Amino acid sequence: MINGAHVIMYSKDAEADRNFLKDVLGFDSVDAGHGWLIFALPPDEVACHPGENDQHELYLMCDDLNAEISALAEKGIECSEVQEPRWGLLTTIALPGGGKLGLYQPKHPTAIELKSK
Repeated sequence: MINGAHVIMYSKDAEADRNFLKDVLGFDSVDAGHGWLIFALPPDEVACHPGENDQHELYLMCDDLNAEISALAEKGIECSEVQEPRWGLLTTIALPGGGKLGLYQPKHPTAIELKSK
């Protein structure tokens, strides 16, 4: 039985991005050995979209995007301009390692409350 998912973020500065996840976003972690941190994420869901590549994306979800942007700003973190695609409100956070992390407030029902059977 599948009981979870493991997401990998590749980074040009993994240590800086680990510190961001720990210190800025406040995610708890375990040390898998030698300082290799694995972070606990909030409940999650996965969607499959049509596409011509094999790339994957990671978005963190929130109930109030503007409040989350304000909380990040208080920590000195800037977010991109808010976009409003049909499925929600969306911004990106620039990570210290050079990548970007999506953050959005969904307008659609989410699968987070469902329980696997």
